[in-house]
Amino acid sequence: MNRLTDELDQVVNDERVAAWLVHHPDFLLRHPAVLAKLDVPHGSGSATSLIERQVAVLREQLANERGRLRHLVARAHDYEALLERLHALTLRLIVAPDLQHALQVLEQALCEHFKADAVAVKLFPLEAEQREQRSGDPRVRDFVDFVDRDRCLCGPFAPEQAETLFGPLAVAIHSAALVPLHAHEHTGVLAIGSADPKRFTPDMGTELLERLGAIAGAKLADLAHRGRAG
Repeated sequence: MNRLTDELDQVVNDERVAAWLVHHPDFLLRHPAVLAKLDVPHGSGSATSLIERQVAVLREQLANERGRLRHLVARAHDYEALLERLHALTLRLIVAPDLQHALQVLEQALCEHFKADAVAVKLFPLEAEQREQRSGDPRVRDFVDFVDRDRCLCGPFAPEQAETLFGPLAVAIHSAALVPLHAHEHTGVLAIGSADPKRFTPDMGTELLERLGAIAGAKLADLAHRGRAG
C-alpha cells in the first residue's frame, strides 16, 4: 500500500512539474545550469546519439573546470592569508629595537603562524677573505655554497647541516627552507625547519619566502646601521 501511495504521489508531482513548465516555457532559457544537468535522450535506438555524447563530454569538462576553479579560489584564499601574516610579521620587525628582539620576533611568528618546528638565523662575513679566515667554522663550511644565492632552497635536509642550524632539534627536522639574507656587511641564511617531510619540497613556490628574506635582511641592515651610528 505504501509503495502504491508513493507511486501515485510521484505521478502527481510529475504532472505538477510538467504543468508548471508548460506555463513557464522560458524557464530553462533563464536557468541554463538546470538544463545542463538534465538527461534529454534522443531517439536513436540502442545507440547513443552524437548529441548525447557531446553533452556528456561537455558536462565532464564543465565539472573539471568547476573543480579547477574551486582549487584556484582555495589557493588564492591561502595566499591572501599568508600575505596577511607576512604583513603582521613585517610590522613587528619594524619596531624591534635590537637584534635579539628581531630574532625572537622571527622565531615566534614563524613557529606560531607559519607552522615551523624550528627556526635559525646564521650570519656570515660578506667578504670572501673573511670567510676563508673562518673556514674552520662549520657554519661557514656547510653553507659557503649557499650564502651568495638569491633564491630559496627547499627540500629534505642533510643531517650534518640540520645539526649545525637547529642543534638538538635537528633529529626531528625532515624538511627545511633556506632563505638567503643580505645585510650590508653580512650575508646569511634564515632556516625554517619542519618535522613534515612534505612541508618544504624542491618544486614549491618560494616567492613569499624570498619576500620574508628581503624584509629580514633589511631589518638586520637597519640594526647594523644603528649600531655603527651609536
